[in-house]
Amino acid sequence: MYILNKKVAIAGMAGALMSVFLFPFLKVPIKGNWTLYQTDTSLFFISLILLGVTVLVFMLRNIKLFQMLSWCFLIWCLLGLVAVYFKINNYFGMKLVDGLLAKTIQLKWGWAVLLISAILMVLSVRKLKQIH
Repeated sequence: MYILNKKVAIAGMAGALMSVFLFPFLKVPIKGNWTLYQTDTSLFFISLILLGVTVLVFMLRNIKLFQMLSWCFLIWCLLGLVAVYFKINNYFGMKLVDGLLAKTIQLKWGWAVLLISAILMVLSVRKLKQIH
C-alpha cells in the first residue's frame, strides 16, 4: 500500500509549473534570460503535457500512477537538461564556434527549481510498512 503526502506533492507540482512558465533557464547574451518556452518549444510542451497528466492523476487519487508519472517527469527533466547542455556545446559542429557559444550561453537556476520540484513529486509517495 502506498501513501501520498499531499502537501509535498502539491508543492512539487506548483514549483514545477511555476518554473516552466516563469523562471529563467538560459542566459543568452543581448537577448537576456530565456524561459523554457524560449529555450525549446517541444521540451516546453512535452513537459507541460506530462505535468498536466500528473496533476490529473493526482486529482483522481491514483497513487501508483502518480508515482510512475512523477518518475517519468523527473527523468524527462534530467534528459531535457542534458539535451540543452549538449545542444549549447555542439550547436554548429565547429570546435571554435561551439567553444565560444558554450562560454557565452549559461544555464540558469530555473533548471534547479524544476529538478527539485520533480524530486519532491517523487518523494511524496512512499510505501506503507505492513505489520503482520
